[in-house]
Amino acid sequence: MKGPLKRLAGRRTGPNRPEWGTLDRDLDRLSLLEAGAMHQSRPLLMAGVALAFIVLAMLLAAGLTGQGPSSIAVVAAAALGAYMALNIGANDVANNMGPAVGAGALPMAGAIALAAVFESAGALIAGHDVIETVSRGILDPGVVSSVASFPLAMIAALLGAALWVNLATWLRAPVSTTQAVVGGMLGAGGAAAGLGAVQWQTLGLIAGGWVLSPLMGALTAAGILGFVRWRILYVPDKVAAARRWVPVLLGVMAAAFTAYLLQKAPPWFLSVSLSQPVTVGLGLAVGLLAWLVAIPVIGRQSRGLENRRSALKPLFRLPLICAAALLSFAHGANDVANAVAPLAALVEAQRAGGLEAVVPLPLWVTLIGAGGISMGLILFGPRLIRLVGREITRLNPPRAFCIALAAAVTVLLASSLGLPVSSTHVTIGGVFGVGFYREWVSRLNDRRADKAAREKAEGRTFPVEERRRRRLVRRSHFMTIIAAWLVTLPAAGLVSALAFMVLNLLG
Repeated sequence: MKGPLKRLAGRRTGPNRPEWGTLDRDLDRLSLLEAGAMHQSRPLLMAGVALAFIVLAMLLAAGLTGQGPSSIAVVAAAALGAYMALNIGANDVANNMGPAVGAGALPMAGAIALAAVFESAGALIAGHDVIETVSRGILDPGVVSSVASFPLAMIAALLGAALWVNLATWLRAPVSTTQAVVGGMLGAGGAAAGLGAVQWQTLGLIAGGWVLSPLMGALTAAGILGFVRWRILYVPDKVAAARRWVPVLLGVMAAAFTAYLLQKAPPWFLSVSLSQPVTVGLGLAVGLLAWLVAIPVIGRQSRGLENRRSALKPLFRLPLICAAALLSFAHGANDVANAVAPLAALVEAQRAGGLEAVVPLPLWVTLIGAGGISMGLILFGPRLIRLVGREITRLNPPRAFCIALAAAVTVLLASSLGLPVSSTHVTIGGVFGVGFYREWVSRLNDRRADKAAREKAEGRTFPVEERRRRRLVRRSHFMTIIAAWLVTLPAAGLVSALAFMVLNLLG
């Protein structure tokens, strides 16, 4: 027994409970039986809700695409796109809220609600550019659109990627859904039209983003943490430093988010096209306003705080929540392509007769991706949120804020360039960057303390090896995650290629 069932059993059968009558004991057994039945039926309920969402996506696609063989392919792709979006919500979104939950800044329910809102907003407002990159940039449109089995290839790509991410989520491995969908399109597209259909230049650019994004996330998070330690946590007057610098960090975050939103908003959201200087100027204006608003808020929160590092943790909760919301928006803008890019390519081929024609992306395709990501997070996300937030390295609000802000800036930059980097790589890279930075600082302090002790004792040495073996990052998780990253693309490609062959034989 576990969870609420175990707690109920402990209350009912504890050693200090008075003797109950026969009727009370029978009622107690019935209560235990009812709690056990509810606990066992919960996975079936979640699976039923997920299935209902997939059916709803199929009905929506059927109602908007008409009739015919190509429409049947679109309906099937819509179902698999919804299935893939559910898996992204269960796996990838955990990286966005894991630091906030692990640091205790947000409860699990609050984190899920915040992520669901901002994931959907990011997908609907700013997700169109990355969808175009994935749907048109990986495979050569002129080759694949002339292949009769192109619809089956897109269906197989979605199926292979979704199955792999589903397996990884069951194994509690935070894999990259970007790698999964790119691998799926490579495997299925290569099986349908040959390797000549692959646009290797674009693929090389995407692969370069996968290599650079975790390094950028790690270095940026470590750099922000170093700045916070240097200017706030390790100064004589810590409270005054926090009053000065925490509003500045909030202003910088607000400025970057506003500039990105104005730059990447689609025409239906912002009808006026703004030049880059105007966009930057408006972002700076909003950042300045956020800084001015945050000054009195942080000032009130800091009243009566002791001049200790641990006392400053409440001041970082508001910036952490804002950074987590920004990261969720960035993830929705960047990773909605993983769910619906093959579906978008199929819809475009059906409407325009090929992938060369650039047509507006239907809103209903993006809605399937946004809704599925939020639904998957609500139903299946808490397991990996706990893994990312609590089991890799120890987090508190300042460290978690550095991770969230660094990951948000990196993913937003990539999304503004239309480059589908992996938000999993960025966020996990930030977590490891913070952990390894703390290890480096700890070892540096140990060496300094050892040197001072030797000088004070006139050359005597002291056993400091035990201190230097202190590790603040779990190496087992590090190696497991790296292995999962390396396996995901070829595994998803192989599964998708096999799925295409099976579907082609059946069709």
